Amino acid sequence: MALCTPGGCHLVNPKFRVSPTTLHLPTQLPIFNNPISKNLKLTNSFAATPRASMADDNGFPATSASQNTVGRIGEVKRVTKETNVFVKINLDGKGVTDSSTSVPFLDHMLDQLASHGLFDVHVRATGDIHIDDHHTNEDVALALGTALLQALGDRKGINRFGDFSAPLDEALIHVSLDLSGRPHLSYDLQIPTERVGTYDTQLVEHFFQSLVNTSGMTLHIRQLAGKNSHHIIEATFKAFARALRQATEYDYRRAGTVPRMGGKASTSHIYEYDLTGNWQSVSWILVVWSFAL
Repeated sequence: MALCTPGGCHLVNPKFRVSPTTLHLPTQLPIFNNPISKNLKLTNSFAATPRASMADDNGFPATSASQNTVGRIGEVKRVTKETNVFVKINLDGKGVTDSSTSVPFLDHMLDQLASHGLFDVHVRATGDIHIDDHHTNEDVALALGTALLQALGDRKGINRFGDFSAPLDEALIHVSLDLSGRPHLSYDLQIPTERVGTYDTQLVEHFFQSLVNTSGMTLHIRQLAGKNSHHIIEATFKAFARALRQATEYDYRRAGTVPRMGGKASTSHIYEYDLTGNWQSVSWILVVWSFAL
């Protein structure tokens, strides 16, 4: 209550007082209580990721990433006996790409992901390519999926679903995805040759399976037309980039809520397939929103 007199207005019986010297806020939130996996290291915490649920002074949710100068960024470093991989992705980027994996065709496909998804993608990878490209292809995808999961944060306000068909000359590929927290890949490409350049075309499916496993997305890939192997694969990455862009963009009408959340969250382990052929749980637990239909 305020009492106004000719000398000015004064608070009468104020209920509380906060002094700058007595208000202490943590500089960093404790996100992970469990040790990081020896093969996987997050280099950017969720605490630094802008949230769509934050409100401005008028009470409206700040659902546009353009209001943030940092953007939604994920960084992951993955080291195994076979590979050393670093991935950084900015979902609110401008399509800047800087990828060097020692696998030229994979670099070309990562360029398509950045350019058509308008993501900033930075990848550095070295691996046992003197044997083949398998481990490098797999570990880049595993790290990319984890970085994507990190960049998404709490997922509030996003579209969640993405769907796009991309033509490239005679090839036509349809991709539909759901950032559901439930990893699943349905893959139907008929690539006519075993290799494109030096790249083994079997690795296309393995790339997307690895990315799905760590990002927790549901992904469907269908070939509607196509005869040229390069065109089929490139159209797949372009369609995936555009569908992922749709899914990660903000829906202003959703007003900062998580699609079909029901107000509950669940903790889930993100699984990866290790080199011995056994399913293993990453040693830390992420909070993954469960979108029950």
